[in-house]
Amino acid sequence: MSKLSNKTIAILTETGFEESELLSPKEALEKEGATVHVISPADRIKGWKNGNWTEEVRIDKGLGKANPDDYHALVIPGGVINPDKLRANEHAVAFIKAFFAQGKPVAAICHGPQVLIETGALDGRTMTSWPSIKTDLINAGVNWVDEECVCDSGLVTARKPDDLPAFNKKLIEEIREGVHQEQNTL
Repeated sequence: MSKLSNKTIAILTETGFEESELLSPKEALEKEGATVHVISPADRIKGWKNGNWTEEVRIDKGLGKANPDDYHALVIPGGVINPDKLRANEHAVAFIKAFFAQGKPVAAICHGPQVLIETGALDGRTMTSWPSIKTDLINAGVNWVDEECVCDSGLVTARKPDDLPAFNKKLIEEIREGVHQEQNTL
């Protein structure tokens, strides 16, 4: 299998992300040779681990300076606070919508899929997530399933940190495949 040395990936996050759900995909992608940028509307972000705040994570690019056209895929980590803050930010939602509109891979884990509801791109998709946002996703037209990792036309979702190995593997596979022809028109 080819490496991802010619791919640039965006991880969109706010403060309050689940630490492993940002660091594990980032490490897996970088190990494959991808360039990974942590993008945020905030100037400083902290993660969450075992009920406590973690150290700050360096932001590579502010959301206002990030262009979706510069990236091959998008990753959204979970955490209760992160997706809730992102979904209230119209620039973050517009950034995510651009990936769906272009058919680029989008991956979200745990509570991360919650922000995807705001894009209007989920109707008819099969997805998974942390169980507490199941009803939100169903109300957005999702066929929700309780599985380790689900992929639907380049949209990769997983339930929790324990699912990270399967999530990372599928994410890498989808990035290798590239743009998916089944694009949602927004």
